[in-house]
Amino acid sequence: MMTSPDVTATEPDTTVASSELRWLEQHTEHLLVAVEHELRQVGPGGLSELELIKSLQAEPWALIGSVNYHEPDQLYPVHFLLFHVLYRLRDQLAPGGESLLISPLRLTITQQQTVAGDGLPGEEDKLRAFYLDLSQYHMPEATIHQMMDNFWRGQCRTRPDLPAVSEAAGTLGFTELPEHFSPIKQRFRKLVMQAHPDRGGNTEAVQKLNEAFSVLKAHYA
Repeated sequence: MMTSPDVTATEPDTTVASSELRWLEQHTEHLLVAVEHELRQVGPGGLSELELIKSLQAEPWALIGSVNYHEPDQLYPVHFLLFHVLYRLRDQLAPGGESLLISPLRLTITQQQTVAGDGLPGEEDKLRAFYLDLSQYHMPEATIHQMMDNFWRGQCRTRPDLPAVSEAAGTLGFTELPEHFSPIKQRFRKLVMQAHPDRGGNTEAVQKLNEAFSVLKAHYA
């Protein structure tokens, strides 16, 4: 898998259009729920970066398409967004007394042994800052579109029709379509956690929720 980037040398060289940035933000919300679910399901043994990517490629998620691991330019966007999500998840888990070990060879959720923090007092966690900055994902627009077409299958390229959107909203328990995307992602995360096999759920339930969220993600994008 990829090694950690040189966080002192990277400078964004292009500007992602606002529509592309919205897609990135919403797609990372989708990945955030999927990553937490997979790490909790596997237990304390955790997953390697490669194993997590394969889990996200498989059903019920199908959020990552084929990846050419021998082409760094093609692997980078997959690696970057995945680690962006992992650092966000670590911050999200901290208030609840949990920690996330982040390493290409081992990704696992554990109970915190010390007070939550991002490093030594007064010391910036440069790796965290790098991955949480979506501008570091910037690349030529043609490359972004090619990545979307070839790698990420969780995005509808055309806006879904209203009946499909209404049905998807109903699947997540909404009687009316929310004005903003935020309630959608909050409800999706809650329902996916409830559908975990340890809580009486199953893969089919997660897949149904995942498909509904994909439709709504495309609608709000």
